[in-house]
Amino acid sequence: MTSVFLSLSALLATSALAAPMAGAAPAGPAAAPSGWEAVDGTELARIAGQDGTPKATTREGVSATAEEPELLAVQSARNGRFTATEVNYAAPNTGALRARSTEVGGSWEGFAFEWDEASATYALRSLANNQYVAVEKNYTGSAQNLLRARSASVGGWERFYLYYNEELDRYALQSTLNGLFVAMENSYTGSLQYALRARSTAITGSWEEFTLYGIGT
Repeated sequence: MTSVFLSLSALLATSALAAPMAGAAPAGPAAAPSGWEAVDGTELARIAGQDGTPKATTREGVSATAEEPELLAVQSARNGRFTATEVNYAAPNTGALRARSTEVGGSWEGFAFEWDEASATYALRSLANNQYVAVEKNYTGSAQNLLRARSASVGGWERFYLYYNEELDRYALQSTLNGLFVAMENSYTGSLQYALRARSTAITGSWEEFTLYGIGT
């Protein structure tokens, strides 16, 4: 069956169709930024119909449990491109995340969002290499806090809070490691152009805003 993409705005609107952790658990996010709300696992239930036809699920209709990770594509609001895992990059940037794809062509642009109820956080597992996305806090220079799919297990480096803004119909990710929001580096040049980095102290605009799409089969 062909892939189906459905905007997750339907998950958080009242109606409407739309196209074992390592280390200490995070204590929980600070108050959500103004205009944004935290998104838990019950609000990311998969919503593809049995026949491959998109089917909306309202907030009231979302499953009370989220046992399976949600398979999602992440589109930057800044440049309109989908985030891909650069599995062929050489070390030390193997698995770097970049918003560089014009369409979702396969596993490179897919991520499993795995909810952890105890910490109220998500781990993002790349479908391209089956590795978890980590924040490279110890990198220096323009690559500091780069997001990279390189971890076999989940700890504080691999945990994120997810927020939604209903008015904008966009999402934002905040690293639990450094408390900073994920931004897309639109102005970078070279191999890290459009790289994702957890480097913003606030959601200042489209650099930190993303659209999520469910990947169905």
